[in-house]
Amino acid sequence: MYVNNPNIKLPEDPNTVVWKYLDLSKFLDLLLSRKLFMSRSDKFEDQYEGTFSEPTYEEIKKLSENNPEFLAYYKSHREKVVVSSWHINEYESFAMWQIFTQNSEGLAIQSTIGRLQKALEAEKDFNQFIGEVNYIDYKKEYIPFDDMFFPFLFKRKSFQYEGEVRIIADLSDKDIKINDGLKIDVDINQMIEKIYIHPKSENWYKKLVIELVSKLGFDFEIEKSDLESDILI
Repeated sequence: MYVNNPNIKLPEDPNTVVWKYLDLSKFLDLLLSRKLFMSRSDKFEDQYEGTFSEPTYEEIKKLSENNPEFLAYYKSHREKVVVSSWHINEYESFAMWQIFTQNSEGLAIQSTIGRLQKALEAEKDFNQFIGEVNYIDYKKEYIPFDDMFFPFLFKRKSFQYEGEVRIIADLSDKDIKINDGLKIDVDINQMIEKIYIHPKSENWYKKLVIELVSKLGFDFEIEKSDLESDILI
């Protein structure tokens, strides 16, 4: 269930548009399971995920001199935090298509902050929070650690193009083993407002997606991205 945390930065307008770019297999898994996969935070490609900037780390080291368990907890905590990443943008992103899809095949889910909040109400076992990622200089800038989620809502400035908003869940108090991540219940119809097909895909691919979605009992609006539409001159 979505829980509001006043300490976590989030766009005020619930109609703020967000996107998730994914391949067909992950999209079908989402529809078939009616569950959203959330990755374990220390399994991301970026090794800095869930860690602290240098100024913050130096302060934590001082605090942990007489309490080594303090630093050990922060290190192990990453294994119990799971994340689903979304991209904030009023329009679809050519860069996101390039990064998250391959072979001219893939889809983009269009949603909004408000839709995500309502869609998460389907999950009854775990609380989820939604926060906008802050992009900082890890060598110079400070990451506050008065909230356990803050390390997971900061990234290096080199990732600023992602414009990321995250669904986050902390499972530290749950006696479950998390391998690469876990799936949470979501209201699929609430979460997905519209589906865009890869701009370079063939017509047969769009027809395939439409047929699969229909056979699974959904009726989302589906259209092909117009990033590759014909020029008018």
